[in-house]
Amino acid sequence: MMRLLWMGLLLLGFAQAQADLLLRVLLAEAPSASLRLGPHRQQTAYGARDGGAGLLRVTAGPGEVLVDGLGVGPWVEFVAAEGFALEGRSYRGNLLVVWQAGRLLLINRVWLEDYLLGVVPAEVPASFPDAVLQAQAILARTFALYRLNPKGLYDLCATERCQVYLGRSAENPRHTGAVYTTRSLIVSFNQKPITAVYHADSGGYTAASAEVWGNTVPYLIARPDPFAVSPNSSWSRTLAPEAVARGLAGLGMQVGLVQAVTPLLVSESGRPLRLRIVGSSGSVELDAPQSTRLLRGLGLPSTRVRFEGWQVFGQGSGHGVGMSQWGARGLALQGWDFRQILGYYYPGTFLSSFEVVAGLREQLRLAGYPLWPLYRADAFSGGLKLHRIKWAEAWDPMGAGEGQGNH
Repeated sequence: MMRLLWMGLLLLGFAQAQADLLLRVLLAEAPSASLRLGPHRQQTAYGARDGGAGLLRVTAGPGEVLVDGLGVGPWVEFVAAEGFALEGRSYRGNLLVVWQAGRLLLINRVWLEDYLLGVVPAEVPASFPDAVLQAQAILARTFALYRLNPKGLYDLCATERCQVYLGRSAENPRHTGAVYTTRSLIVSFNQKPITAVYHADSGGYTAASAEVWGNTVPYLIARPDPFAVSPNSSWSRTLAPEAVARGLAGLGMQVGLVQAVTPLLVSESGRPLRLRIVGSSGSVELDAPQSTRLLRGLGLPSTRVRFEGWQVFGQGSGHGVGMSQWGARGLALQGWDFRQILGYYYPGTFLSSFEVVAGLREQLRLAGYPLWPLYRADAFSGGLKLHRIKWAEAWDPMGAGEGQGNH
């Protein structure tokens, strides 16, 4: 029986050869958890043993992991051909459980392409055009490569702090097709994966990275986004002076009772570059990143806003940098493909395979990441040549006809 299981795992590895890279995704950090899996192997620091199908309970014991009450050492990895279910949600790959400071780190070790099958559905609706799903798959893949962390216990988390990952439970054919169609493709700049940030709705104009985070990135610039129209594109909120004071305190600032919030300088994209807060005991001026932290911390959907007293009127949802998912939907409905969409939101970048990103595979190999051979094409690629190419020409949505190649 176990011989058949391990033969199945071996065949699974060959079938997924083009997944290329084994990621480590933190699913949760908790004192205990329940998991369900089929016939499996438990690998520990002290050796390995085979287990049958069923429900298991892992708990943080005194300095070690407990499996159904039995100590197994500082870590245990559950390896099963069909994956596992954690707290009722199913995942592909293996589950690594690590004891740390009295709690458990529950880490999914999963092939990159399999990981994407559970990310793309969580980030963009299945009702969106194929071009958007394909662009999202490429960005999610790029984001994962950018976040590789050989010195840490894991590379990514499964929440919005990284990118949302819902595992096998979220998979569906349309998203899966987008991942397969774009297999191995990433967006690169200077032969490295880009900072592949994206958001829901720009509100009509994307933001430059400098106006949100303070750092200038050449391909993360402000751009018109006229087709970014979502059900929540326009919104309004009422600010409370007490909430603004608490937000300022979180930034290490005090002005007493807050009396007014006034933008002094607004960016090209309509976001505050300098914000004045006047209070009963003084006033402060916030720069763009501080303004972003304050306004988003107050629960505003975005910072593309205007003020009328304590009333705030805004547009869009998210930080506004990089690809707007609703904007991309609008472009796709105009006939744009994923190359044109990505070329517009990340001007001057390249569509690349892993092989052309300078030294990436060798760096990963030296860092101990398992790698499968990278094939040049496959049945799902539609004949795409996986080599460094310039973006196909992408037309300006305002009609300027600007090309997006890296010239």
